[in-house]
Amino acid sequence: MLEVVNLSKVYKKNKAVDQVNFYIEPGEIVGLLGPNGAGKSTTIAMISTLISPSAGDVLLQNHNVIKDPTKLREILGVVPQEIALYGDFTARENLEFFGSVHKMPKKLLKERIEVVLKQIGLEHEHKKLVKHYSGGMKRRLNIGVALLHEPQYLIMDEPTVGIDPQSRNHILETVKQLNQEMKTAIIYTSHYMEEVEYLCNRIYIMDKGRIIASGTKEEIKSILSSEKIIVVKFNRHSNSLIKELMDQPLLSNVSVKESEVSFTVAKDTNFLPLLMNLCDQYKVVLNSFQVEEPTLEDVFLHLTGRALRN
Repeated sequence: MLEVVNLSKVYKKNKAVDQVNFYIEPGEIVGLLGPNGAGKSTTIAMISTLISPSAGDVLLQNHNVIKDPTKLREILGVVPQEIALYGDFTARENLEFFGSVHKMPKKLLKERIEVVLKQIGLEHEHKKLVKHYSGGMKRRLNIGVALLHEPQYLIMDEPTVGIDPQSRNHILETVKQLNQEMKTAIIYTSHYMEEVEYLCNRIYIMDKGRIIASGTKEEIKSILSSEKIIVVKFNRHSNSLIKELMDQPLLSNVSVKESEVSFTVAKDTNFLPLLMNLCDQYKVVLNSFQVEEPTLEDVFLHLTGRALRN
């Protein structure tokens, strides 16, 4: 088990990470969510031994990684958020270089390069210079570099940012396959809720340097079990009506999209009569009224008060 214990990082007076605790078991995928500036990347950098914490520990089977990072580095792969490749090298040359950094035997490295090129779907593009690759191809090669030495633990920091749907789908399927076939344990951060829903066994939500919620998808969603999401559509957009809705103390997380409005209310609240009165007052027709189950994004917004964006 890889465990983070009371991990903190302070830059001058700014506490970027504040006593973070979480764990990942062998063979599971754990999602780490949070808005920009939440402390995710700093936490990942400390886990991967790139920066030293101000306090706390990272433990691998009770072995202190902070004091001796060698054991973890041998079995850890990291896919950084930024592309970390040599543009004037081909894909094969990049893999050869990074394999040599891991001090992989030449015969094993040659075999692993063939396997990895096929895994990331670049077996027919391996002779092209990386600077001529599309964004999606670079992202896939970035992942390939991290897979060369067959890591037992893999950290993926927003690996699908800014790429086409085909490449994104290929990456998600690759992650799923690695986990299912190779039993690779993965810490996955993303700005796309559907990716986390699709991939992750458990989820940690981070904000302002702290873990503010954790659990399975179902456990996270149950945080809003006492509330319900209502989506209403009107025949036209009315600024006055929407302002009235936003001023209602019973409502929270009001979101407006043209003539559609969604909001959260307590589960036992009967909001329909008040809504109908407002429609009559502002001469607006209510076209639809729908009650929805809370989603992972609803919980995220409820906890952080901010949308998750690139």
